Amino acid sequence: MAKVVLQNLSKSYGDVLAVDDLTLEMADGKFVVLLGPSGCGKTTILNVIAGLLEPSEGAILIDDVDVRFVPAHRRNMAMVFQSYALYSHLRVYDNLAFPLRMMKFPKTKVEEKVHWAAKLLNISELLNRKPRELSGGQRQRVALGRAIVREPWAFLMDEPLSNLDAALRQEMRAELKKLHRHLETTTIYVTHDQLEAMNMADEIALLRDGLLQQYDSPYAIYHEPANTFVAKFVGSPPMNLIPGTLVRQDGRLRFRYREFQVDPPSELLKRIEPYQDGDIILGVRPEDVVVGAPGTGDDGVPAKVLLQEPFGADQVLELSFEDLSLMARTSSVLRVGMGDQVQMGLQTDNLFFFDAATERAI
Repeated sequence: MAKVVLQNLSKSYGDVLAVDDLTLEMADGKFVVLLGPSGCGKTTILNVIAGLLEPSEGAILIDDVDVRFVPAHRRNMAMVFQSYALYSHLRVYDNLAFPLRMMKFPKTKVEEKVHWAAKLLNISELLNRKPRELSGGQRQRVALGRAIVREPWAFLMDEPLSNLDAALRQEMRAELKKLHRHLETTTIYVTHDQLEAMNMADEIALLRDGLLQQYDSPYAIYHEPANTFVAKFVGSPPMNLIPGTLVRQDGRLRFRYREFQVDPPSELLKRIEPYQDGDIILGVRPEDVVVGAPGTGDDGVPAKVLLQEPFGADQVLELSFEDLSLMARTSSVLRVGMGDQVQMGLQTDNLFFFDAATERAI
């Protein structure tokens, strides 16, 4: 196991800056997810850590040793790829044994480690099969097994579940979490899937255009987003953002957008007070948008249902409000349909506020 630290890391491809002055400390034994949209630099960072790419600037420290000039095969890191990268002409046993044989392990040790990894991943009965005889999930387990047998300092995983169907992805996420808990090996995992990141990570590094936006626990990423990009990227549906102004009315601060007004939570008043009479952005999660049918006595403002998406126990509604479109996640017990008029309000205890100029959280 190893602590991996990136210090002021940058990587350029000609005039394109793929990674921009990234500093990140990944603690020993943690499951760290590099999350962000396509092209944000996630895979570049992983390849730099692995030694497959050289950084343009900065340092890569493994247990406080700078490994910038250490070749990839001497960094003792195991990579798991999206494409599995199995040897199609070799049996599963030989795929697992291959890295150990390259490292000149004795035959008895190779056999011991192969059977240990196969048992751990429940693929012992597949050892005599070829990769073409396996399902996608079984191939992924073999790819994981080939990384595990080396007992590396760290696992580097580049979207390893993206080729699997939804049900199998969910199953493999659970398997990877159990595996990490068992091995306690530092794992750096690349994905663009925010649900995958939230489910699996100890820490999430959320990136945009090569810049780190926030490095924090899944809880903090969701409940304490650093800026509007983080707020919109994490969450399904994403956070609603409403531009407006902060005004003082009847002796208290209120957020106003056109005719709509809402009282900020009392614990935020001191932080947002400097924005009085200025522009500010209100953020509210879809689950904190309260929807009631007309005539039920619910407080709120009128809104129109533009879209309804049922999800069993829940439903997602797109609401037309003023000249905005807001997303709400409600119980499916609320019987509404497209085109219906409803009453809309906000859970004021769970509001977020952002600086309109910098888009950073207040």
